[in-house]
Amino acid sequence: MSTEPGAGTDAGRDEHVRRVRLPADNRTPAAARAVVRSVLAEADLDELLNEALLLTTELSTNAVEHARTELDIEVVADQIGLTVTVSDFAAGPVDELVVGIRNDTDQIGEVSARGRGLLLVDHFASRWGTTYLPTGKGVWFRLDRHGDHGDAPRSPYPPPGRTDSEPATSAPSAAAMSELTQTRPDPYADEPLTEFATDLLTRVAEMVGAAGGVIRLDRGEGEGPQVLARYGRQPRPGNELLRVPLAVHRPYVGELELDAAPSAYARPLAVLAAERLALHLENDRLRRADVRRSAWLTFLAEASELLAQSLDVDLTMALIPQLVVPRLGQWCAVHTADEWGRLRLAASSHADESVLPQLHKVLEESGPDSVQARLREASRTGSQVPLGGPMEGFAVPLVARSQRLGTLAVGRHQRHRHDPDEVAVLEDVARRAGLAIENARIHAERRRVAQTLQQSLLPPVLPVVERIGFAAEYVPTGDEAEVGGDFYDVVPLPDGRWLVVVGDVSGKGVQAAAVTGLVRDVIRVLVGDGKPLPEALARLNDTLVERGGGRYCTLALAAVGPGDGDRLDVSLHLAGHDRPVLLHGAGGANFVGIGGTALGLLDSITSPAAEIVLAPGDALIFYTDGVTERRRGRELFGTERLREAAAPLAGYSADVVAARLRATAINFSVESPRDDIAILVLRNDAL
Repeated sequence: MSTEPGAGTDAGRDEHVRRVRLPADNRTPAAARAVVRSVLAEADLDELLNEALLLTTELSTNAVEHARTELDIEVVADQIGLTVTVSDFAAGPVDELVVGIRNDTDQIGEVSARGRGLLLVDHFASRWGTTYLPTGKGVWFRLDRHGDHGDAPRSPYPPPGRTDSEPATSAPSAAAMSELTQTRPDPYADEPLTEFATDLLTRVAEMVGAAGGVIRLDRGEGEGPQVLARYGRQPRPGNELLRVPLAVHRPYVGELELDAAPSAYARPLAVLAAERLALHLENDRLRRADVRRSAWLTFLAEASELLAQSLDVDLTMALIPQLVVPRLGQWCAVHTADEWGRLRLAASSHADESVLPQLHKVLEESGPDSVQARLREASRTGSQVPLGGPMEGFAVPLVARSQRLGTLAVGRHQRHRHDPDEVAVLEDVARRAGLAIENARIHAERRRVAQTLQQSLLPPVLPVVERIGFAAEYVPTGDEAEVGGDFYDVVPLPDGRWLVVVGDVSGKGVQAAAVTGLVRDVIRVLVGDGKPLPEALARLNDTLVERGGGRYCTLALAAVGPGDGDRLDVSLHLAGHDRPVLLHGAGGANFVGIGGTALGLLDSITSPAAEIVLAPGDALIFYTDGVTERRRGRELFGTERLREAAAPLAGYSADVVAARLRATAINFSVESPRDDIAILVLRNDAL
């Protein structure tokens, strides 16, 4: 037995030597094979090609996978054979281990326990060994021409091409072993993994003479073990089967099963095939996991978008179960908690709608072991709680900004338990749902406050006055949580007349509402004290200028009272406001009034008076810029379109005129109003 790679060769014989250093990546085995192939061609040793390439592949692959360092490949060929040494630079003890002459069947079990690659080396090499040095480790093998093995015994196994009379348990050929170890899935196949598993199973079954075989795989999707590949016939009852588990990670579980007679090579080859398959199954698992995680991320993004689109509390809670069922559970129930911690069923869903009454009944049951008790525990502790009984599943709390809002309960599918990824997704859904519910509640509260504040700035009803018709329409901006600056009012004057007020404060929000309230109250106080309209406007302007803040206001004031006969006299003052439309009872419409200065911008203002007489059936139409500046793309509604829309309404009551103009302005665009719309109609209702 020799202890050196070159032992057994004459130093004087012609040698062909190659030494290369290769990186530790997946291209190294192919590069190593290319070096060996070129040396064999130079030395005219083509008969050793299959064995040499197979063993080089195994040693270089093992070195890449385990050492993870650069590799030195040395190939030495002489007249009678070939020696290949694969060295790495992984640290190890200074020692030398020689396994010895090949094909010692008593050592096969020991060798196979250390690795499938060394089993192949032990089978095909004339000699081989492992050397440990301070710089790393080297594994070498020697292949001799047939008949040139020196003292080494000939292989008891015949070469490829044996006759049919030879036993089927003979060791497989190098070509067959090479094909087995280098078999790869076809990436262009319809079912690459299934076809690869079938090919691998067929090869190993034929190599060990198995009558049948099967590969089963459970992907953890609730369907149980499925047949991935099958070979030959079903195993006969009583046969002792060779079973090898597939080394895959959960949730994958698999097994390779062969109906083969016991032999020295049956189990090692089955294990080798199982390892080859497990590698690609693990790739499949990782790929599916990536696809699944990508799908979950997409699902969470879509769920967030849907939840964010709704600012209605009831609609948001009704949407949550629809997102969960049936993708993440058989059923789902959302409970909200009141200020005392009591739970109320807000929304629910079931994959089978006919089971909903039963689900509601179970959710309403009380008792220490009921679902209701488990839900209260989840809400109280703020942690995940399992649900038992007929509605098996689990509950997670709905929490937003440290506020416990309730619970999200999800039932598992009948044939599938929630895996960790699904549980994590459900917990994420619960967090997003809790935040969406809290946002909807906050928005609802803001909307309620805005509506209350807006209503306080407008008269609850318009006065009913003999011979004078008043009507108004108000449409807030599309954001119902914002308070607008448009307002209108009708105020009695000390001299028996009535004052119509239509105004627009710049901006929106609480600050605009504060200025609106100030303007409204100052006007009421001043005209109530009998101040003339020009003086009232001047004092209001002084107030706004002194207040500062950059807010200004446009106003239209119209004092209306009885005139000659059935007529009404109107004294109109405009402070930066759009001119009203005079709608004649006999037909036709035109703008009236003289423009003035807006309030709050300059120390002094002008507001010329325009005296207007309204005959019976005539009407004055006041409006804010929310009407004229309503947009359809780049096109404005405009004052001229308003006049044209008003003209056909001659003869109609004030209520009809205001409602028709409101509808015309709203229908001009499909978008929600960007500004408040206020319309007030003053009409002479004398018969």
